[in-house]
Amino acid sequence: MRIDLHTHTVLSDGTDTPRELIQAAAAAGLDVLAITDHDTTAGWQEAVDALPSGMTLIRGAELSCVSTSEQGWPISVHLLAYLFDPDAQALVAEQRRLRAERRERLRRMAERMAADGLPIDPEAVLASLPADGSAGRPHLARALIEAGLVSSVSEAFDKYLGSRGRYYVRRADTPVRRAVAMIAEAGGVTVLAHPWAYSRGPTVGEDVIAELAAAGLTGIEVDHPDHDPATRQRLRGLAAELGLLTTGSSDYHGANKPTPIGAETTDPEVYEQLVARATGRPPVRG
Repeated sequence: MRIDLHTHTVLSDGTDTPRELIQAAAAAGLDVLAITDHDTTAGWQEAVDALPSGMTLIRGAELSCVSTSEQGWPISVHLLAYLFDPDAQALVAEQRRLRAERRERLRRMAERMAADGLPIDPEAVLASLPADGSAGRPHLARALIEAGLVSSVSEAFDKYLGSRGRYYVRRADTPVRRAVAMIAEAGGVTVLAHPWAYSRGPTVGEDVIAELAAAGLTGIEVDHPDHDPATRQRLRGLAAELGLLTTGSSDYHGANKPTPIGAETTDPEVYEQLVARATGRPPVRG
């Protein structure tokens, strides 16, 4: 059984529609797929409708969260949430706030670029966003490509959109312990996404992961394209100490990132444990 528990569509920062995502998963020979767009569940129904016979869909989301370093600095944290009730009141309100925050952040970044004379139209960038989806920096990267300023999404991040760049704007994300609690209250389970992806910027330490485990975190995404073998080994050891499950996923974004769907997978026994611990929305089998 091949299981990929971290993928994105055009409803956040991927390039596939939910239907195309399902088709890509089927072509890659996946048996179980999770749809985990950033801060939105808008792609769930289309993905369900596109399911072929025999494939199972895990409905989820990747939540934009924040933790704090030992020095008191904010650190971005991504939390994968699965099998939760999308109608839970607190979660609905927070996801709505996060989507609005994402749009405002993208506007401010585009306005900074325009003020510097770059050929970026903030209103055009906003108009290109999915109406019920979640805005992300890859949307602005696409505008930079169309303007001829860069040739790829990765180049756009390196030159203009990275966290250390001139045009970067921080979001007001959800405190990660609050997010873990919200998903638990909605009947879901949570997995810390690519926690030690050092190439992306500052990461949380073992102490934060231990605190989250005590607060109800279910697992850690260990096998991820941004984790080297040594990092994976350390995370497996930490997970064993803390009683956390370990998952593997591609973090597929379509044409926005080079990693193919199904490049990393989750052990079937771990998947079964995730499902067994959730009480919100069950998997959907085609």
